[in-house]
Amino acid sequence: MNDTADKQSALQIVPVGEVHSPIKTPILKAGPSDIESRARVEKFREHHQQVKNTTSELVIYDPWCELLDGIEGFSHILVLYWPHLIQPERRNLRKVHPMGRKDLPMQGIFATRSPARPNPVLVSTVPLLKRKGNVLTVKGLEAVDGSPLIDIKPYMRAYHDVAEVRIPEWMHRIERELDMDGE
Repeated sequence: MNDTADKQSALQIVPVGEVHSPIKTPILKAGPSDIESRARVEKFREHHQQVKNTTSELVIYDPWCELLDGIEGFSHILVLYWPHLIQPERRNLRKVHPMGRKDLPMQGIFATRSPARPNPVLVSTVPLLKRKGNVLTVKGLEAVDGSPLIDIKPYMRAYHDVAEVRIPEWMHRIERELDMDGE
């Protein structure tokens, strides 16, 4: 067995909990050759604003509860989760139109936030509103109800805050279109 195969066979991801969310279906869907959108730009914008105000619960399974000790001391957390509604055959997309928008240039999957990835691990930084036992209440998480939680990490400015960020013009365009607060 070669070194790459050894590493792949040793890789295991175990869900530590699940997301309970009012979001029941994703706004984007992985099609056979691209991301398909269920909405136009205006609907994306509306969806984005709704998600920013959505409250979700992260329910941690019993064997992992003590791993939460001390998390309530942080205002924000990083939530890593698995987009469980993406069919495995859709995880072989190489390039997509960001957000399923044909008016934006095709990009390699690693240059996008697309959930259709070889290893569809998604991450979001969200405010932690409260902890009650094995349940964390957060705001603004776009995860679909039932999404398996892979990990939770505290947000720390020293590790995650980047002063000078460069992003391509097409991403600036998406940000401007989704940012209703800036109007």
